[in-house]
Amino acid sequence: MQSHAIFPLFYLPPVSYFSALQANNFEFIIESKEHFPKQTFRNRAKISSPNGSLDLYIPVVKGSKIHTVIKDVKISYDFKWQRLHWLSLQNSYRNSAYFEYYEDELAPFYHKKFEFLFDFNLELFEWVLTKLKKNTEIELTEEYIKELGLQTDFRNRLNFKSPELLFPPQPYFQVFEDRNGFIANLSIVDLLFSQGPQAKFII
Repeated sequence: MQSHAIFPLFYLPPVSYFSALQANNFEFIIESKEHFPKQTFRNRAKISSPNGSLDLYIPVVKGSKIHTVIKDVKISYDFKWQRLHWLSLQNSYRNSAYFEYYEDELAPFYHKKFEFLFDFNLELFEWVLTKLKKNTEIELTEEYIKELGLQTDFRNRLNFKSPELLFPPQPYFQVFEDRNGFIANLSIVDLLFSQGPQAKFII
């Protein structure tokens, strides 16, 4: 593990997440044994909207708190969050340059019901990696080690409320930039919908 960076698994991670992966040459391990922490990107994502950044939140089954292992956290379907997220993506990005390019591949994630948050995030993450032309085999941790003593331990370095731009990507054109200005560190889909296959050169 000492030769690899270790990352949490996020829901449609922010662009800086992939910049950090790029800085580590995509040699990484995904943390699968941690306890589920609140207020992080593990079940939240930020996208662009006409009124600025918009937070998308995946609800989890009650009881999935800090003492629940991340792989055991179940998604709640008490309200139609998938429909809400997909409508938000459509409304925000239907006029972007590449939304239609990815739409048919991304839509099934918002119609199929996944039981576990980790499985949903992992399949989305694998999809994003293919769009970035990164044919990387994903390795998962086999046990939880609290203190790794690594500078490349990113498990607690990207916070939802105060995201750190550890590896800030270069600015790119955003769909609502004329009214909101450039908003840094939105979800990777913001970059994909704006730049398409060229996204890999931005991160």
